[in-house]
Amino acid sequence: MDSWRAASVPSLPGHGPEPYLTNTATGELTRAAAGPAASLYACGITPYDATHIGHAATYLAWDLLVRAWRDAGHEVSYVQNVTDVDDPLLERANRDGKDWRELADREIALYRADMAALRVLPPTHLVGAVEALPLIERLNQVLADRGALYELDRDVYFSRAADPAFGAVSHLDPAMMLALCAERGGDPARPGKKDPVDPLVWLAARPGEPSWESPFGPGRPGWHVECAAIATSYLGRVFDVQAGGSDLIFPHHEFSASHARVAFADGAAAAGDGIRAFARCYAHSGMVRLDGEKMSKSLGNLVFVSRLVADGADPMAVRLAIMNHRYRVDWDWTAAGLAAAQERLASWRAAMTRARSGAERGSVATVPPAERVLAEVRERIADDLDAPGALAAVDRWAAAVLSTPALPPGTATSAALVRDTVGALLGIAL
Repeated sequence: MDSWRAASVPSLPGHGPEPYLTNTATGELTRAAAGPAASLYACGITPYDATHIGHAATYLAWDLLVRAWRDAGHEVSYVQNVTDVDDPLLERANRDGKDWRELADREIALYRADMAALRVLPPTHLVGAVEALPLIERLNQVLADRGALYELDRDVYFSRAADPAFGAVSHLDPAMMLALCAERGGDPARPGKKDPVDPLVWLAARPGEPSWESPFGPGRPGWHVECAAIATSYLGRVFDVQAGGSDLIFPHHEFSASHARVAFADGAAAAGDGIRAFARCYAHSGMVRLDGEKMSKSLGNLVFVSRLVADGADPMAVRLAIMNHRYRVDWDWTAAGLAAAQERLASWRAAMTRARSGAERGSVATVPPAERVLAEVRERIADDLDAPGALAAVDRWAAAVLSTPALPPGTATSAALVRDTVGALLGIAL
């Protein structure tokens, strides 16, 4: 599947520090990349509606990570999936009287356009579930060979009992697992399952729904095994970071990791990684609310990136409004927040224009050196993607430029480094 065109990334002097992330599985601040190569798997969209601010906040967080990794000198392999066949997509297509493939293609194209407008760097591989069917089939066969699957009325389920480490990502008690499974696409009430939270890995063909041939019979894949198969096929059995929204911690990321442990734990143990098949670190972004409620398609309280831009918002202001919040916390999207971001963007651009216009000799330098701005932005992003802290460093520079009566010589050269810092690490075009 085609990705989108990457925005240019300015070169910066030297290298930034290693980024650290809060690891959901341990609660500890963890070095994001274990070695010289850095690998990231981010769960992507189910393309049945346009990109909303909650999506944008999630992918902007991982964009900051990718930028920080590259600045630290890493080669980055970034994989993102697109669940281009699933119940929500089929239900929306049926409701609207559209072909599910046409609906998916339209929404994927809109998603690409939104990400490009926000200057989100594209993944190395953007992989659809349909194109990944051979990978999913292969992983399902490995799970079957290990005795981890069972059939129920032609549907095929994964048995959580096959994984002694199940729960290592979310650390939830059984009651909470059951509740979240029911809320987030599972079928815990179905009679005949070995355990209520056991997930589907292969859904047998239903009348009027798309299906594909496989050794398990005609059907289509489950969601969790889709990501497990794509991630391990493209990034290896153990990779650096599994990322997504906090609503994916359970059941999605728990089961994706569980599938991988059952399939590949022996190989991981031989490599010294023990039960840590799949990701070394699990990073999760908070939920974006509107009027106090989580922004979601099911509630219909969505703010779309494309609509904001069509109504005249600068995509860079939208990006700044999102980055004014720490990625791990829940927060509220407001018109006031966007207006403040537009003012910040205008201030930065005005400072850049003034700094480039030339200095007046004889003044006392009160503007922070560009090298200090670069160091502060690097330090803040490396510390668990502290975007608000990084923005504050640029704010201080801009305020000084705009308030200093006469700028010192060399300010124009210094401004170029600030511009490149903002473009390379924060993704903001000034």
